[in-house]
Amino acid sequence: MNEANSAAEALAGHLHDGMTLAVGGFGLCGIPSDLIEAVRDSGVTNLTVVSNNMGVDGKGLGLLLENQQVAKVIASYVGENKLFARQYLDGVLDVEFNPQGTLAERMRAGGAGIPAFYTRTGVGTQIAEGKPTAEFDGITYVQERGIVADLALVHAHTGDRHGNLRYRLAARNFNPAAATCGKVTIAEVEHLVDAVDPELVHTPGVYVTSVVQATDRVKDIEQRTTRPHPTGAQS
Repeated sequence: MNEANSAAEALAGHLHDGMTLAVGGFGLCGIPSDLIEAVRDSGVTNLTVVSNNMGVDGKGLGLLLENQQVAKVIASYVGENKLFARQYLDGVLDVEFNPQGTLAERMRAGGAGIPAFYTRTGVGTQIAEGKPTAEFDGITYVQERGIVADLALVHAHTGDRHGNLRYRLAARNFNPAAATCGKVTIAEVEHLVDAVDPELVHTPGVYVTSVVQATDRVKDIEQRTTRPHPTGAQS
C-alpha cells in the first residue's frame, strides 16, 4: 500500500483511455473530489463510469461530463445533472440504468469474485430485456453481472497508512462497494492516521492500493431544505 503526496501522484500510471472507473459517493455526499479533479486534469477519455449518479452540473463527476471524457455511464439516478441529460439525448453518452440495490450488489459481487447473481428486481421490465432469466422455487429471477472496474476511487473520513478505511455517516453510501470492486483502488481520506481501530474499519486495507490526504474544502450540498422552528421550540 502506498501513501501519495497528491491525488495526481496517486493516480499516476493507473489512468488510460477507455478504462472503467468505479466511483464512490451519492450525489455530492462522500465523493472523492480531489481524485475526480485529478482524473479531469489528466485528460483521459472514453471512460466508462460506474457510480450511483453523476453528481451535478459543474461539481463531482459532472466535471468529467463537462470535459467530454465520459463515453458510458452505469448508474441508478442522474436527475440532478442537466448536462448529463443533454449528452444522453444527443447520443453523446451511452447509459445503462440499474435499480439502486442491483447496482450496489453488482459492485459488491465484483469485489467478492462473484461473476453473476440472480434477482427479482426488474423482472418483466426493460431492465431485464436481453438478460438471462431462471426460475427458483417457482419464481422468475433475472441474471445480473458483477462489476469489476479497472480503477476505483473512494472518499473516507479516516484512513491509515495500511489502507484501512472508515467512512462517516451517510458518506459511507457506495464507497465500500466501490472500494472492493476495483482492480486498483485509490482512497482520499480526510484524516490520515497511523492506525484505524480494527473495530472501526469499514474497508480493510487489503482492498486499497494507495491513500492520499484529501484537500480541506467546503462540502457541497445538492439540495438544502430548511424551516424555522415553531415559536418557543427548543433546539
